Amino acid sequence: MTGMPFPISAGWSVLLFPLVGTVAIALGWRWLPGRLAGWIGSATVGLSFFAATRMYSTLERLPPEGRHLEWSLFRYIGTGGLDVDVAILVDPLSTFMVLVVSGVSFLIHIYSVSYLGSDRGYARFFSYLNFFVFSMLLLVLAANFVLLIVGWAFVGAASYLLISFWYRRDTAATAGIKAFVINVIGDVALVIAAFLILSELGTLNYLGAFEAVRKVPHDEPVLIATCLLLLVGAFAKSGQIPLHTWLPDAMEGPTPVSALIHAATMVTAGVYLIARTYPLFERAPTAAATGAAIATLTLVFAATVALVATDLKRIIAYSTISQIGYMMLGVTAFAYSAGLFHLMTHAFFKALLFMGAGSVVSALGMTNESIDRMGGFRKAMPFTFATFTIGAAALASFPLLSGFFSKDEVIAYALHRGGIYSTLGIVAYAAALLTAFYAFRMVFRVFYGDPVPEAEQLAGGELAHGEPRNPLTGEEEDTDVGFPGPEHHIAERSLSMKAPMAVLAVLALVGGFVAIPGLTAGVEHFLEPTFAASEYIADKPLPADQIKDLFIGGALALLGIGAAYFVYVRRPGLARSARERLRPVHSFLANKWYFDELYDRVFVRSGRALGRFGRTTIERLLVQRAIVGGAAGAVRAGTAFARAIQTGYLRAYALLLLAGVSVLALYFLIASG
Repeated sequence: MTGMPFPISAGWSVLLFPLVGTVAIALGWRWLPGRLAGWIGSATVGLSFFAATRMYSTLERLPPEGRHLEWSLFRYIGTGGLDVDVAILVDPLSTFMVLVVSGVSFLIHIYSVSYLGSDRGYARFFSYLNFFVFSMLLLVLAANFVLLIVGWAFVGAASYLLISFWYRRDTAATAGIKAFVINVIGDVALVIAAFLILSELGTLNYLGAFEAVRKVPHDEPVLIATCLLLLVGAFAKSGQIPLHTWLPDAMEGPTPVSALIHAATMVTAGVYLIARTYPLFERAPTAAATGAAIATLTLVFAATVALVATDLKRIIAYSTISQIGYMMLGVTAFAYSAGLFHLMTHAFFKALLFMGAGSVVSALGMTNESIDRMGGFRKAMPFTFATFTIGAAALASFPLLSGFFSKDEVIAYALHRGGIYSTLGIVAYAAALLTAFYAFRMVFRVFYGDPVPEAEQLAGGELAHGEPRNPLTGEEEDTDVGFPGPEHHIAERSLSMKAPMAVLAVLALVGGFVAIPGLTAGVEHFLEPTFAASEYIADKPLPADQIKDLFIGGALALLGIGAAYFVYVRRPGLARSARERLRPVHSFLANKWYFDELYDRVFVRSGRALGRFGRTTIERLLVQRAIVGGAAGAVRAGTAFARAIQTGYLRAYALLLLAGVSVLALYFLIASG
């Protein structure tokens, strides 16, 4: 530890603080009064963010070639030529991710202090939340693939705990299991990829592997397979087709969990993985193009489903799947700074949207999340309305807001790459139009129109507290045993909810100014040392082309918002009539392209049938009857025969002896012949 550079010591501090919070709350929850557990969890993540800012400022003062600092705490594996250390890598990419993860997570923690205020599992929630943040920070700071896999698995476990936090809800428990199982598919793919990396490159250390891969020919088959496996791991974590179905169901967790998973942590892990392993993907462009095509399909799929979905949180969830598709398109089109820039701005406006949704759902008494039962909250909840609209506008790429600069930069790079990427960029523009439409579909359906009874009640000064029921199934719930608490909180009445939303609203408004084409390049400049060896580092669109693409993106955003206004405000009956005329299309989109039904038939039903066959045929007939029952029957028959011949008569025993001697004599006679 002696002589440890300050960025490295700050990196270990970034990890230590949320881990201390996890352990302290987990062990001391019985003695923590009131909301102290929430404030401890928030403070430890806040200290982690402070350490991250110190790490950033110190790293910036180093020369670009010196911004790759690796430090080992101890040797984890050292056998047979395989050396793996518990080590962290502090470079611009890991520092960037740490800043986003810890900063947005800190705001979500503060929001949660009031939002979960009456929940019986309050301390448990913050212990899980801190563990989630620690796991994600471990993932992004890892210096080798082994520690990456550890953090990767921890994030999956934490997501299961948080999604199924209200464990008495059958829907929450099922969603947690679904998320865990699908993520394990990605975990297995990542582990196999690590074995191939070790076999092909001889090391699991990032810097060593990235140096060795430069000697591998382009599109070497094993390298393509490795990168495809990395894509499977990334797609599972980031909710991309075909491993996306867990992400909308994850809305069964409390709203802060949705914000944390979708904005700052879990779903961005896949984007980080592709960016971190960029030397491998540049040597396997076929795998990169495959990832870009799937990402584009995903962003179109999610945008179309969000057009018709009615559950507010699930609409935002599908928007996450779509926006992660843009990030994936960016990093697989070798536009790393563009993809990561969109990751940052998305964290701001997506966390803000979920916080706003949580405030609205609380105003409805936590019993309903359907936009069909919402309306007229604009005057009753002015702060939530204003901040939610800012988040929706940033999502829609409204001119000069953060999403406007970041999303269009991704598309500009895709168009510049040419070939298949140009086609993907055009498709991404079409999806951007849909994004603007469904973003303001939420705004107009929730905050405009005739006020629902809860909105009128809130306008009169009284917050609705309905009977505790599951919004999805209508089942009754007991607020004392693993269901949401009896009290509900909205941003208008809670400073700890309002303050984080205000900060995120400002960031969503101005966060894009760090990367204005031709004027500023803050993100690109900071990340440049990490990607300095990239073959595409100098291949970038001209500022004039980027500005042209911004005008196209801005025009599409305004067109989508205008269309949503016309459909849902000026002609509110138009959507209903269109749904009736286009019922087959609506059914297809409302059923999410039937992915769940397909998986149910192919995997779930076949798995259940195989389980029934194993239980009824293998277990009962073969094992229990034939093997266990047969052996037991043979023993019973033998003991019955032994009991039958024990008569007590001497003549019977003499007869048995004579018979035995005769059988032996016959055997030897036959054998000798």
